[in-house]
Amino acid sequence: MTASTRWAAMTEPDPAPAAGAADSRASGVAARFASLPVGPREVYQAVLRGFAAAGKPPEPSELEAVARPSGLAVGQLLSELVAADLLGLDDAGRIRMAYPFSTRPTPHKVAIAGGASVYSMCAVDALGIPPMLGTDAVITSADPLTGAPVKVTFSGGLASWDPPGAVLYVGRTGSDGTTEQVSCGYLNFFASAASAGQWASQHLEVTGDIVHQVRAETLGVESFGSLLDRGT
Repeated sequence: MTASTRWAAMTEPDPAPAAGAADSRASGVAARFASLPVGPREVYQAVLRGFAAAGKPPEPSELEAVARPSGLAVGQLLSELVAADLLGLDDAGRIRMAYPFSTRPTPHKVAIAGGASVYSMCAVDALGIPPMLGTDAVITSADPLTGAPVKVTFSGGLASWDPPGAVLYVGRTGSDGTTEQVSCGYLNFFASAASAGQWASQHLEVTGDIVHQVRAETLGVESFGSLLDRGT
């Protein structure tokens, strides 16, 4: 039987509480979002809604109506979001990612109930999508060490993990850079804590935490759960 927790009950103790990289990842996106002025905040929210509905971001021209009340051009607002490490652009100035979403394939795919199938930037971002949207979803990924499939199914506010012993590894390199550069590739699902520990022992350049399911789901909520709330 797979493990289940409710979004509203994610304060219960984790069997292996996480610190360091995990707590930093959770506070980062939420803090950067909270510091945004109204103009870039509303553009970012429009981008997130576009990803969720269509599986891809809106074109910059489609954001003009959202940007207009700020008195700033769409390009300037997108540049502010890039500077805030919330969004990335390609060489043509189009949106290629906006945490938690990626236009490029990643190991983490999220099928949103009533919406699109999308890729997330990392495992924490995948876990943040259902509470951010307030909807059911199915996350599929794979253990980077063994290739074993990992699935997390959100239904009615409950998350069920398969296999039952699956965990996250939340890591980062010691180098400076954006979240995408230093940590997104090191936040992954593993089929077991033993597998995550073995992977970590083979990648000493990465500092991180093995994060169990309750704490992992909490990280998703803390990072993304309030980004589309009314009044934010």
